[in-house]
Amino acid sequence: MEFTERQARIVEIVKNSSPITGEQIAAKLDLTRATLRPDLTILTMAGVLEARPRVGYFYKDKKKTSPYMERLRQLRVGDFKSLPISIRENISIYDAIVTMFTQNVGSLTVVGEGQTLRGMVSRKDLLKSALGKTDLQQVPVSIIMTRMPNIIMTTADEPVLEAARKLTLHQIDTLPVVEAFIDEKGEERYEVIGRFTKTNVTKLFVQIGSLGAQ
Repeated sequence: MEFTERQARIVEIVKNSSPITGEQIAAKLDLTRATLRPDLTILTMAGVLEARPRVGYFYKDKKKTSPYMERLRQLRVGDFKSLPISIRENISIYDAIVTMFTQNVGSLTVVGEGQTLRGMVSRKDLLKSALGKTDLQQVPVSIIMTRMPNIIMTTADEPVLEAARKLTLHQIDTLPVVEAFIDEKGEERYEVIGRFTKTNVTKLFVQIGSLGAQ
């Protein structure tokens, strides 16, 4: 597994100072405990760190195979993905806001014919529009959406740990799950078949954690 720079620093701190609490790690990095929570979760699920209640974090010898790590290696995004929540690029920003809040999601996938990926719209994108002087009912969502090649994606066969790393690294809450195909013009396109979110990561963490209770 390839760590982010911050995750590598966390591992080094725990190696040299275990047991150490999350608050103490955050203080050494001059960050908040909440900011580090996703990194600590990933490192714990990967079997690199061990968390003990009311004690703190310990570094685990990588030579020892963790049952959690073995389980993680078997899991793929397709095992945990949710149904996509999609909109068309010609709908208004106002309608996109309504869809986001009625569906209770953090991001929307913008698609064309055949569920072809066109863009992504986040809460932040919609909030920026709402705070300005934009006529939300007249301006199409295509004006504010993130377009390729700036969309971070995943596939059904990608390891969930790698997908979770993307969420943390890019500080986003949703990855569109896609299948690549070649269109009639010979260009590569992506069909949206699902979404992988921070909520999916939480469900994964609960499932992996349940191994210890069996």
